[in-house]
Amino acid sequence: AYYQNKLKLALIGQSLFGQEVYTNLRKQGHKVVGVFTVPDKDGKADPLAVAAEKDGTPVFKFPRWRVKGKPIPEVVETYKAVGAELNVLPFCSQFIPMNVIDHPTHGSIIYHPSLLPKHRGASAINWTLIEGDKKAGFSIFWADDGLDTGPILLQKECAVEPSDTVDTLYNRFLFPEGIKSMVEAVQLIADGKAPRIPQPEEGASYEGIQKKSNAKVNVAQPAEVIHNWIRGHDKVPGAWAVLDGQ
Repeated sequence: AYYQNKLKLALIGQSLFGQEVYTNLRKQGHKVVGVFTVPDKDGKADPLAVAAEKDGTPVFKFPRWRVKGKPIPEVVETYKAVGAELNVLPFCSQFIPMNVIDHPTHGSIIYHPSLLPKHRGASAINWTLIEGDKKAGFSIFWADDGLDTGPILLQKECAVEPSDTVDTLYNRFLFPEGIKSMVEAVQLIADGKAPRIPQPEEGASYEGIQKKSNAKVNVAQPAEVIHNWIRGHDKVPGAWAVLDGQ
């Protein structure tokens, strides 16, 4: 049989995407030694936690990793004890301290739904559409101490259809291809073949988080700008406008 190198992984993150990445990495024979996810919400566990608990994988639900910008020693010690050789962050909303990011032999890799260095920040898919980009995609990069600034391991791109929304783009490409590529990235690392391509400064952009409060449509703009604004907020957070007092 073909001999494949395998790694001991810590999965840090949440959501259905995190669950799929976790399941597929295990299918490939990697050992997930710990899952670090968010606490249950309204008595419901995150999908990643549900899958991991079913498999008997150790699951940790820390509300936070840092207090006042300083890592919480007990949390860091608990993390270190699982003995991961690589941290995989499919989708993570928490701030992970650098002494956790840099702890494993191979460091940490992160999935980001844009073609970095463009659209750094937490609302990358929204801004891809708001700005009318003709192509979208995702990057898997090595974590460093900046925000979405680390060297690129791999990138995949796709065309943006005129009718695309955040949901269609995610479901058609960013989600399914992202899962496959996270598995591919881990295997490249296991085989010692993973590149580290520094992000160029040119073309870098950072945008803030799009929330309901700042998703208001400026109706005085050209139709295409409004079209992009609306589809860039569909379904989350949802664009809105006040027309004739409605």
